[in-house]
Amino acid sequence: MNSTQIKREKRERRHKKIRSTIIGSELMPRLSVFKSSKYIYAQIINDDTQKTLASFSSLNLRGKKMVQSEKAKMVGVELAKIAKEKGLTRVVFDRGGFLYRGQIKAVADGAREGGLQF
Repeated sequence: MNSTQIKREKRERRHKKIRSTIIGSELMPRLSVFKSSKYIYAQIINDDTQKTLASFSSLNLRGKKMVQSEKAKMVGVELAKIAKEKGLTRVVFDRGGFLYRGQIKAVADGAREGGLQF
């Protein structure tokens, strides 16, 4: 195994552990964040019905020259706007096995700035 496989396995193990305790419901859906090497994705999911209620990613911000953490914060803010339009104010934050720092923290801060509570 090389180091990238080990990192991926560790993240997946952390994610399974987190998901065993975090469940999104109709009253408090789950805000899930995924980070690839280029982009960051965030979506709000109702686990009861297994439906995605809102989503936004840094793919939608292509062409704008920003640092990755600024793009992540914009993803959080824009997702919060979409959620507010759909009447969602409270969510449970799922960091997807990633450490709560850098881009993941920026998405959370942006979502809080946009008006979501978690």
